[in-house]
Amino acid sequence: MEEKIDTTALAKIKNEGMNHSQVMEVLSYLSDVYGPRLAWSPEYKQAADWAASKLRDWGLENIHFENTGPVGKGWSLRRFSAQVIEPRTFPLIAHPKAWSPGIKGTVRGEAVYLQVKNEADLAKYEGKLKGAFVLISDPIELKPHFSPDGNRQTDSTLLQLANASPSGGDRRRARFDSTRIERLLENSRLNAQKVEFCEKEGAVMLLDASRGDFGTVFVQSATIPRSPKSIQDLFGARLAAYSPDAPKILPQVTIASENYNRMIRMIEKGQKVRLEVSLDVEFTKADSGFDIIAEIPGTDLKDEVVMAGGHFDSWHAGTGATDNGTGSAAAMEAIRILKSTGLQPRRTIRIGLWCSEEEGLLGSASYVAKHFGERKGGDRFAEMMGRGGSGTLTTLPESEKFDVYFNDDNGSGRVRGVYLQGNEAARPIFRAWLAAFGDPSAQTISISNTGGTDHLSFDAIGLPGFQFIQDPLEYETRTHHSNMDVFDIVQENDLKQASTMEAFFLYQAAMRDAKFPRKPIPATERTGSSR
Repeated sequence: MEEKIDTTALAKIKNEGMNHSQVMEVLSYLSDVYGPRLAWSPEYKQAADWAASKLRDWGLENIHFENTGPVGKGWSLRRFSAQVIEPRTFPLIAHPKAWSPGIKGTVRGEAVYLQVKNEADLAKYEGKLKGAFVLISDPIELKPHFSPDGNRQTDSTLLQLANASPSGGDRRRARFDSTRIERLLENSRLNAQKVEFCEKEGAVMLLDASRGDFGTVFVQSATIPRSPKSIQDLFGARLAAYSPDAPKILPQVTIASENYNRMIRMIEKGQKVRLEVSLDVEFTKADSGFDIIAEIPGTDLKDEVVMAGGHFDSWHAGTGATDNGTGSAAAMEAIRILKSTGLQPRRTIRIGLWCSEEEGLLGSASYVAKHFGERKGGDRFAEMMGRGGSGTLTTLPESEKFDVYFNDDNGSGRVRGVYLQGNEAARPIFRAWLAAFGDPSAQTISISNTGGTDHLSFDAIGLPGFQFIQDPLEYETRTHHSNMDVFDIVQENDLKQASTMEAFFLYQAAMRDAKFPRKPIPATERTGSSR
């Protein structure tokens, strides 16, 4: 079936999105004013209230928050400082891990490097860790940067994506080969033994090195010691630091690799390194997380739904600008563009800004399970990596009215095309839309899957869910989960292009005569509606 393109509507969308954009202003509020937006935190709630108010100002309807599981504790950083005070004084570039407990007052103590390769090595540190700041990870080997930190997708990379097989092309999945999986399991077991030993010996705080360099600190959640037996156990359901019933743990801080390495070298040269640290945090009452939902009602096909979104939560060291303030701002801007142009979609267009993506796609998965269906008994790790659904599928009546979902969550880079997520029937649709949009740099369509973000919650139960192909820029090298995830890194023209294209895709999907095609689901997987 030939795709109908409303060229008049397209011209309006492009003019509004490229010449009258508000996307950077939205992003500045989300990141500069309210960020970071750690899941369950008061800052997340404040940012969500602002976003809901903005959507209301633009004329959206049915604006509401939908609670999701699991229940988690809020956490806010109130005060933190860390410096070496002996034998030389210098400040440390460092950030506490989310949900780390604080310490009372300002504490001084010796830094001890816990240099162990196996459980037996721990014995030599017995009686030496009481009151100590323990450097628990190995130093980081730093190398010169002969390649730029920021990159555009090259023509050769885009060609590989265009020619990929259904199982190829995803960088995230490539990280988890069998050798890496076994190394992860071994390291996790040894780390659990090290942490338990430090707790028993009376250490004050655990310090580890960031994988970054040039002062970039990559930091996420405080960890609870555990000894996984399989990759499913490592990434599956587990007790987390945000859990209401999480056990007491030691305070945990990540330090810039250059500072961390220097301390280790000093200790290895026989110097007694002493630190002075203050860490004041606030935990708030455990509560449900929530997604932010709003709509532009449709006309003759208003019972059918087209969706766009991205995750609203972020980590805490930066301001959550590229992960995923840009995706949230792009979705909000796409909705604003459509309202500003006065276009009337046939289908209802709904925005979903998801909570707790960083903890395992929790917000979008909960929303999909509540409204459309879920799989039980499947491989959660495989689903998060984009390897398709598994287990028994149960669908709900609303799933029959669902059309398509578009996700934005790979930083601020320019859109270069779309991952088909194995849905070959979508290729001619996207081909027509990209050609009509007319950006020669955004024409790549890849059959391959991409993992690790919220479109997978839809894809896992057979609903059309897609993630855009984007230029990586400095996303993996600098901003993803780091203290450099800030507004200044975002490229304005790229974000304008992404939000404008998202608005066009939403409008096209909402105006089609037929619903978006779905991948076939084997009869053996489907159990039908549960109500």
